[in-house]
Amino acid sequence: MLGMVDDNGHPYSWSAIFNGYDPEAMAACPFPAIPDYLSRQPKHTFGIPGVRVTHVWTDDPKDARHISKCSLVPNVAERAEDVIGQVDAALIATDKGHEHVRRCRPFVEAGLPLFVDKPLVDNAADLAIFRAWIEGGKPIMSCSSMRYAKEYMPYRASTHDLGELRFASITTPKSWERYGIHALEALYPLLGPGFLTARNSGTAERNIVHFKHRCGADAVAVATADLYGGFGLLTLAGTKGSVQVAYRDSFHAFKAQLEAFTEYLRTGETPFPFAETDELMRMIIGGIVSRENGGAEISLDNIGQA
Repeated sequence: MLGMVDDNGHPYSWSAIFNGYDPEAMAACPFPAIPDYLSRQPKHTFGIPGVRVTHVWTDDPKDARHISKCSLVPNVAERAEDVIGQVDAALIATDKGHEHVRRCRPFVEAGLPLFVDKPLVDNAADLAIFRAWIEGGKPIMSCSSMRYAKEYMPYRASTHDLGELRFASITTPKSWERYGIHALEALYPLLGPGFLTARNSGTAERNIVHFKHRCGADAVAVATADLYGGFGLLTLAGTKGSVQVAYRDSFHAFKAQLEAFTEYLRTGETPFPFAETDELMRMIIGGIVSRENGGAEISLDNIGQA
């Protein structure tokens, strides 16, 4: 479990999902939502057979020592690279896309399989580097836990009762750069590949991003800094009906995400093609580029093209 940045407690929660946790130590976790939702889980829901988090490293050594106590991680590494040769895979548990090439490079070069927290990148140059790594056969997976949210699964199975989808929207707090991918990865499996353009008519604090899809549907993803009351509120509307669904169960989504990565390690088969991650990253980048250009409509196919 490698890396920790401000406002992201995944090293605590992800390690606990694999290892279990010490409730007394976790009570002092600096992210109160984590001990809250962990405490509501039955003990038998913790753990993924055959997998343990054995090493932790964070940017601030004090955090690693505390995570080790909270989430029962036996080894605290002095440097991130020290885990090479000691572990079967690594999780880059940071959500600042512009840092991920730097953070991942030593492990990619060592051939160590990686799970990279969302978003994989937030700029076209770094996306090109990850494309090259994937094309070279490097084992890398990245996604938002919202891809695995149980609340949305019935509509991933079928939206037949809604008719042909014409509109979808999703909301999230925090920044577009770091949390926009949560919104998009909730939407993406419902509409599938084929997002054409992005137009962000908002600001850095209030992103309202309109996407056009080749099926004829419009999708709007909203990332507003303090919209904590609207994390994962999904609306779908079609020619015959509509539905609104609220995301609730973070533990389930995180565990399903980590189980998917574990299965990838065991089988070598990705749970979804990298082409989906590539398109999602172009959607994130499109939202940024549009905002920086006064709300211009951006063609997603042109992002990263020479």
